Amino acid sequence: MKKTVRSLCSTALALTLGFTLLSGPASVQAAGNADYNLAGFSQGNTGGGVINESNTSTYKKVYNATDLALALKKNSGVKVVEIMNDLDLGWNEIPSAAQTSPFAKHNDALTHPVLKQTGVSKITVDGFNGLTLFSANGSKIKHAAITVKRSSNVIIRNLEFDELWEWDESTKGDYDKNDWDYITLEDSSGVWIDHCTFNKAYDGLVDSKKGTSGVTISWSTFKGDDGSANSWVTRQINELEANKASYPMYNYLRSSAVGLSKEDVIAISGPQKKGHLVGATSLESANANLSITLHHNLYKDIQDRMPRLRGGNAHAYNIIMDATGARSAQARITTAMATAIASKGYKLGITSNGAISTESGAVLVEKSVIKDVQYPVRNNQTDPTNATYTGKISVLDTIYSLDGSSFRGDSGTAGSPLAPVPAVIKPFSWNGFISLPYSYQTDDPSTLNTRLTSSNGAGAGKLTWSKDNWLKTSY
Repeated sequence: MKKTVRSLCSTALALTLGFTLLSGPASVQAAGNADYNLAGFSQGNTGGGVINESNTSTYKKVYNATDLALALKKNSGVKVVEIMNDLDLGWNEIPSAAQTSPFAKHNDALTHPVLKQTGVSKITVDGFNGLTLFSANGSKIKHAAITVKRSSNVIIRNLEFDELWEWDESTKGDYDKNDWDYITLEDSSGVWIDHCTFNKAYDGLVDSKKGTSGVTISWSTFKGDDGSANSWVTRQINELEANKASYPMYNYLRSSAVGLSKEDVIAISGPQKKGHLVGATSLESANANLSITLHHNLYKDIQDRMPRLRGGNAHAYNIIMDATGARSAQARITTAMATAIASKGYKLGITSNGAISTESGAVLVEKSVIKDVQYPVRNNQTDPTNATYTGKISVLDTIYSLDGSSFRGDSGTAGSPLAPVPAVIKPFSWNGFISLPYSYQTDDPSTLNTRLTSSNGAGAGKLTWSKDNWLKTSY
């Protein structure tokens, strides 16, 4: 397995170059494996530090919403928050003692039978300098959106986020009603999200805005819904199916005017629409500060934004964008169906974008795998004739396949299917520096599928090791 190391800063940390496939107990192998070192733009992030759990003033074990509210309250002094078990955090299911800052009531659910009962909460992590939020066992957080604002040195590890999506009737499938993102980063610096799992959400999965810098998202899985008998999407569609008259859009889709089956709607609704929005406001001056690294992440049936950058810098290496299921679902909608749906102002379909750079942002994608994404590399989302809205984007040594055809190479190769579209290509250069201010190691992209989908690959609950390892940033 070939390794490549780019030493781009004389003071960068020296990383171990040897790569060993993990075998035997993960608790033995992973603890000393430099592959899990903090890398990328968040390098130097210390989080809450390595604190003994006996220090109860700064190390808090959280078993319920009330515990979490106390630990994450502004100026709590807490440095480490360990999530001990799964947490159901919807506004209607947390006790009144927890219905206080940092918790707040989020937008009301309108269609999903579970969320209409549980409600949705917003949790604001505000003003922390040094915080590690983790689980030793891959615990799940449900029915809540977390915003990290005006904070620095924040680490979130080994957590799963789930049950934050519902069918959208109110904006006719545009999904523009509920601002439900699992994690939003605002006006912050130094955030590391590692070994986490993000399931389907109404809006984005992890968004970064208001000039947030120094973000690394690593070894994480982002995925759509699998459409199984009791999946989150299936439960939603079962509700619509049983009450068609109450849901005009769904009723129309199922009528003879369109002709979609219940199974069609489940399949088409399964893929996640949005991944990472980096820079939420067009041409905002703070966008120049944006910086994010994505590495060793698995994006399974994500339709868009891996990432979508406005200004600033983004670096993605050793990631997989696998949209096989999404492309299969797209084929269920015939041209006649699409015309009938659009005639009523409804939106139901599959977007198929990969990495996107706009507004002079710089995105580098390297040694990655992109599968069944129709538009893998985009450089303008507003007006291709206006260079103000065009970004810089380059792809190096990446494997791309679409409908059975395959290519491995760069975006600059003549005839490359990885060449940016739709605007005139801007030559690639970083914003604010000549070369990346950190060292990093890469795997051969041909090994990524095995590596990231293995029992100790990307996502929460994959590694079993001592608690203190989750508090460290190098091994």
